[in-house]
Amino acid sequence: MDKRVIAGAAILAVLAGCGGKDASSVGAQPHNAKWVRQGQTLYAEHCASCHGAKLEGQADWRRRKPDGRLPAPPHDESGHTWHHPDSLLFAIVKNGVVPPMAPEGYQSDMPAFGGKLSDQQIWAVLSYIESTWPAEVWQARREMERDSGR
Repeated sequence: MDKRVIAGAAILAVLAGCGGKDASSVGAQPHNAKWVRQGQTLYAEHCASCHGAKLEGQADWRRRKPDGRLPAPPHDESGHTWHHPDSLLFAIVKNGVVPPMAPEGYQSDMPAFGGKLSDQQIWAVLSYIESTWPAEVWQARREMERDSGR
């Protein structure tokens, strides 16, 4: 048998054994120091200009601007980021705030980063953000997840 066929079959077998997970389903890893460091760097480069260097968001983030759009929310414990499941946060970062994450016609300044960041890099950014949340936020998040059946 051709060695290339054997090598190809071996690669397919390894991939099949990975449980079918693609990078979009990996999840945030806030206890993974390498991902958190990478995410902190990426956050500073791509996110801090709107969401704040300290994850504090823009002023009056709950009040619409004159153009009808909402300012960038904080990602620290004072915001609502932690209220959302990782899968939704990933989808928003990758695709922007578009349906089904928002109603049809919703206008947002949040760009889609899917063309700029890899799936792993998006998870690294989310890992960094989540690594900053205090224990009280984690407890509240676990309770929300439990109550919603996630």
